[in-house]
Amino acid sequence: MSVKVVTFDCWGTLFLDSPAADEVYRAQRLAGIEAALTASGVSVRPRDLERAYGASARYLARIWQDHRDVSVELHVHALLDALDPAWSSRVGRAALDEMIEAYSRPALTVAPAVDRSARDTLEALAARGCALAVISNIMRTPGRVLKIVLDRARLLECFSVLTFSDECGIRKPDPEIFWRTLREVGVTADHAVHVGDDAVLDVEGARDAGMRVIQLSASGRATGAVKPDAVVSRLADVALVFERLGW
Repeated sequence: MSVKVVTFDCWGTLFLDSPAADEVYRAQRLAGIEAALTASGVSVRPRDLERAYGASARYLARIWQDHRDVSVELHVHALLDALDPAWSSRVGRAALDEMIEAYSRPALTVAPAVDRSARDTLEALAARGCALAVISNIMRTPGRVLKIVLDRARLLECFSVLTFSDECGIRKPDPEIFWRTLREVGVTADHAVHVGDDAVLDVEGARDAGMRVIQLSASGRATGAVKPDAVVSRLADVALVFERLGW
C-alpha cells in the first residue's frame, strides 16, 4: 500500500531534546509568575511556588494517565489553586495572561535543539509525494509555542497539519489523536506512516491506529514490546527506509 502521509513526533524526534528537557524552563517559568503576582499586589515565597509547581505536576499526571490533555491556562490555574484557591478568581485577567505567557514562552529564549537533518528529510519525503504532519504531546510548553520553534527552524512550512495534545485534548498513545490528524489530511491509516522515538506513545499508539511506524532509536534497535516496521538511529535515515521497503 503506497504511503500518502508521514506524521512526526516532536520531542526526541524532530527535536533532539527529550520531553524531559522541558523542565529546564522551570526556574524561568516560576520567576515570571512570581513577578506577575508581585505586580498584582500578591506576595509569594519562592518555596511556595516550587511546592505549587509540584502540585500542578501531579494534577497534570492524573489527566495525562487517561491520555487526555488541557490548555496551559489550566496548568497555571492548577498552580495558583495550589498556592491559594482564592487567587484564581482574585487575580485579574491581565495578570493571568502575563502568567500564562511567562509559563509558556521560555522555549523561545532557549529553544530545544532541532535535528539538523530534519529539513532535508522532510523535503525528501515531500519529493516522493508524501504529505507531512506533526502529532505531538506537549509537556508544559504549548503547541502554539512549539509552532514558533518549528518556524524558526524552517520546518513549519513543511507541514500541512499540526496536532498538539493541548489543542485537541488528546494525548498519544490514544489512537484518536492519530485518526484526527489523518482525517484532517484526508488520508486513511493504511496509507500513513508515523515517525517517533517512544516505544509506547509513538510505536504502540500508531500501531493501534492502524499506521505503519518507524522508530527513532539511538541504539538502532526497537525498544518496546510492539515492534515497528523499521528502526533508524538517525532521522536522516528515514527516507532510506522508504526506498528499502518500497513505500
